Amino acid sequence: MVTKQTRRCVRSVRTSNRDQTPERFCHLPEITSVKTIMAGSAVIEEQKFSLQEVLDTFKLCLSENQDVYVEHYVAGWRGLVKFMNSLGNVFTFISKDAVNKIQILVNFLNGENGSHYVTIQSMVKYELDNQLVDLDKRGSHPESGSRTLLRLHRALRWLELFLERLRTSTEDSKTSVMCADAYNESLSQHHPWVIRKAAGMAFCVLPGRPTFFEVMNVGGAEKVVDMLGDAVPMISKVYQITEDLYSQNNLLELP
Repeated sequence: MVTKQTRRCVRSVRTSNRDQTPERFCHLPEITSVKTIMAGSAVIEEQKFSLQEVLDTFKLCLSENQDVYVEHYVAGWRGLVKFMNSLGNVFTFISKDAVNKIQILVNFLNGENGSHYVTIQSMVKYELDNQLVDLDKRGSHPESGSRTLLRLHRALRWLELFLERLRTSTEDSKTSVMCADAYNESLSQHHPWVIRKAAGMAFCVLPGRPTFFEVMNVGGAEKVVDMLGDAVPMISKVYQITEDLYSQNNLLELP
């Protein structure tokens, strides 16, 4: 039964996403050839989330010296964006911003100073040494690599906490509660009131635990839980190394 509260939640989510680009596959063009079918299937397959791919990517993030490779960090985030997008428009307020941040970092990697952006450690050193970071207030470097990655870093903590709650959840656990609790423990403190309010409304229309497990594309519930047991600690390790680096350089509160 659809309650009045659920209808209010849905209206709120729709209102907050009026400026969003329509889903690419909402209205498929008429298919007239086998090639068209194959091309469409390839695109859909490319957009499908895979927990295994995220695990493999985050494993590649760390060098022998425990430096974090920006290229693989970005690739891991692309996978997490697929995870959020696979659940519809609920997480748009985060995934849309993450896509923008990913592109900024990719531009740095492909730019003339790309060699300084190979790892998070080298990026931070280069930007601090050359005064390319706005430390106290927004100035001439509003999209520095260090500031951009910090925003992804904060969101990664939220996803880490949420995925861990999914791993330890039971069949009757409410995903809306798990997601909201993870958000309130992490990302919410960096968002203004209006975004926190919209997030809370969005979480109340989250699908149930089986849907989340299904989009992992791993198999049954036991396999999902087992793989989350490998993936979450790997994400956590990358997060903590980044957290320590930013803390040592007083970068955790960049404007």
